Amino acid sequence: MGVLHEISQNVRNIKPLVSSLLTRRARQIKEELRQGVKKPYKEVIDVCWDDPHRAGVKPLSFVRQVLATCIHPQLLMSDRLPIDVKQRAQTMLRRCDGGSVGSYADTSHPTELFETISEFMKRRDCGASAGDLFITPGSLWSLTTFLSTLVKKGSLRTGVLTPVPGHCTSISALTGLGAVAAPYQLREEHGWELHLEELLRALESAKRTCNPVALYIINPGSPSGHVQSRESIQEMIRFVSEKRLFLLVNEVYQDCVYGERKFISYKRVLREMGPPFADTVELASFHSASKGLLGESGLRCGYMELVNVDPTVKRYVATLFSANACAPTLGQIALDLMLNPPQPGDPSYPLYKMETQNIWNMLIHNVKRVYEVINSQPNFHCQPVEGGTFAFPRLYLPLKAIQKAKDMGMEPDTFYCIRLLEDAGVLVSPGCEYGQKDGTYHIRICITTTEETMEEVLRRLTCFHTQFMKDFN
Repeated sequence: MGVLHEISQNVRNIKPLVSSLLTRRARQIKEELRQGVKKPYKEVIDVCWDDPHRAGVKPLSFVRQVLATCIHPQLLMSDRLPIDVKQRAQTMLRRCDGGSVGSYADTSHPTELFETISEFMKRRDCGASAGDLFITPGSLWSLTTFLSTLVKKGSLRTGVLTPVPGHCTSISALTGLGAVAAPYQLREEHGWELHLEELLRALESAKRTCNPVALYIINPGSPSGHVQSRESIQEMIRFVSEKRLFLLVNEVYQDCVYGERKFISYKRVLREMGPPFADTVELASFHSASKGLLGESGLRCGYMELVNVDPTVKRYVATLFSANACAPTLGQIALDLMLNPPQPGDPSYPLYKMETQNIWNMLIHNVKRVYEVINSQPNFHCQPVEGGTFAFPRLYLPLKAIQKAKDMGMEPDTFYCIRLLEDAGVLVSPGCEYGQKDGTYHIRICITTTEETMEEVLRRLTCFHTQFMKDFN
């Protein structure tokens, strides 16, 4: 027997992503279109992944100009670049060993980047200590690596309370570590709110099969689009304090909030609650350059902040993080630029302001149009999207369609997504991938695409949905 046949059972237990299979079929369809195969559409539109630049959103000029100059320093001699671009590029290059972005980046103690993060946090809430910050190659990597410090071997597996719907990738990470993702349901009928009684139920249920040690929260929610109120955050902090749970909070969508409710960080609320909570509740929060208005998904950089964690534990975490990976140098530069963008009076500020406002207007338009169009369709309903980059509408599928899906050995919303891809050339992902209440079906639609593309997606979706319901009713 080969070595790979003896691979860890934990890895074997990780389920393949349905969206990856759909993406593979989308590539095949694109190739068929290139070869002249006739279909009722000329191109496949991908609104499956949260990847703005892939979806046609233009990168921010200031960010790309600084990155380009760092890669090719001869551009410092160009008279076509704004002076503040050159100054920022020179600053970034001075931080690089050998003055080159090709050198390894310092993730153990990048003093200047820590200062940038701390200043950003001062503007947002209450600052940060360099000893509490960790630079990482993205939020998922930092979450997975930090979870490895919480997972313990024993007769009873470690459990983490995780939201439904939530991130399928975080569930895969827990599975790979041999831990249990203990689900708690967000209340769709209440705008995907997080309710205390549901957490209490989920905790007691989890204790039958695992040892729950942490609560994982995504705020703003993904794919739910919910934004927590201050009162809700306070309730969660009291809950983890009483139940002695570690608090893990993914806040990567904090810049994408569209409704009246504003984003408030967990750290800010924790500090404002005062003792005993402010001094005792252990918190890890995550942010990334991949999301929000920057959208530099391919550069892979983010940070984690630890609050109220024992200094000895932090030293072990620092060792673990520095041993496992080095956040890409260009990613660290992009993170710095995201947290410290051009300011009024800077030469690049007018263009930066215009470009970010255009992206913001696009997101507001898409959120509004998805809500309006989907809720105008029969057997389709979407909760208001308050934040994040996804809509997660519910499908009310006919029994005939549900039975057809079961006969084909797939989940009903997966069947719907496959038909939508084949018949209309629109790639979305099924709700079953992110968790959903039994007997309900959803699709996930990414809203970070151009207004023109979103209008075409909605046109195709409504035509397909009408025909699908007609075929299976």
